[in-house]
Amino acid sequence: MTTRLLAKLEDFRLLPFFVVASMAIGIGIGKALSISDFALTPPIDAIKAIVGGTFVLTVPNAISLGVPIGLFAMMYPAMTNVHLGEVGDAFRSPRQLGVVLLFNYFVAPFVMLGLANLFVSDPELRTGLILYGLAPCIAMVIIFTFLAKGNTPMALVFVALNSVAQMLLIPVYARLLIGNVSFDIWVVAESVVLYLGLPLVLGVLTRLAVTRRSGEAAMERLKPGLNALSILGLLFTLIVMFSLKGDLIVERPSIVLEMAVPMTLFFAIMFFAVLFIGSRLRFPYRDAVAVAFNSTGRDFEIAIAIAITAFSPTVALATVVGPLIEVPVMLALVWAAMRLSGRWFAEPVAEVVAGEVLPAG
Repeated sequence: MTTRLLAKLEDFRLLPFFVVASMAIGIGIGKALSISDFALTPPIDAIKAIVGGTFVLTVPNAISLGVPIGLFAMMYPAMTNVHLGEVGDAFRSPRQLGVVLLFNYFVAPFVMLGLANLFVSDPELRTGLILYGLAPCIAMVIIFTFLAKGNTPMALVFVALNSVAQMLLIPVYARLLIGNVSFDIWVVAESVVLYLGLPLVLGVLTRLAVTRRSGEAAMERLKPGLNALSILGLLFTLIVMFSLKGDLIVERPSIVLEMAVPMTLFFAIMFFAVLFIGSRLRFPYRDAVAVAFNSTGRDFEIAIAIAITAFSPTVALATVVGPLIEVPVMLALVWAAMRLSGRWFAEPVAEVVAGEVLPAG
């Protein structure tokens, strides 16, 4: 019975239904509780309050912990797949790294700027969208790479390098594309530790403990449960994120629609352009997927944190709406990448369907 349930969670044909159900549940919760009326506590501040013994259990505080809990449940299983030797190999992939750096820092911010100017009329919503495009993702691209059967250790290396680069470059790009912006750069560093460092350390320690005690076979036996945990973490994160603005989505859907067009175009343009370039450069499929997702995903945690501390509520609203659009679109890109593997790459990726391994394409 348990095995059957785990297989259903991993069945990619059923995942869209689970995603839609999670989004609907989140919207329903947000509408019922009018969560948008609360002044939500930033997740890092809530965790600091727990560590310091000053945490007060209120609805805003409880909800603020939902995103880091969900992201940890997503990220930790992927990190248990990281072989330290493969991480070393990823560092020796200069062409792949060059594509990631080129698109993240010389293409993506300006593509988002152009789309924001073209499609968004409200100046503050436009500022929020531009802010959303500044920083490459440091967390969720790893799970999207993992779901698409990509090179997770390579994705991890790129994320680690991006996490350092964006601490230096976000203030520069914010000043260049938005204007005079003042925010605490430690917000970026704290987010790196919370969303990347913690699941990475625990994931690597789990692999070392299991393999040293019982061998690689024991780790393989844990994979179905870990994969299911990752999917559950994704669905839980969707519920939390959509609940944050559930009442707003129902009452003012035009805001979501106005943001959805440029954001969907951004993710599609970036992902397919980089994936195609990877295929022309003869990257293996696994590497090309890691490169494409690392060049496409945006760091919504950082964007939201900066918007809350340095901008108006409307700008912050634009950054909060961002992941509501990004996550479903990126899941669609996972499916698209696996379907294209047999056409653009020499080796079609194996796709797990209803417990059987079938060739994709």
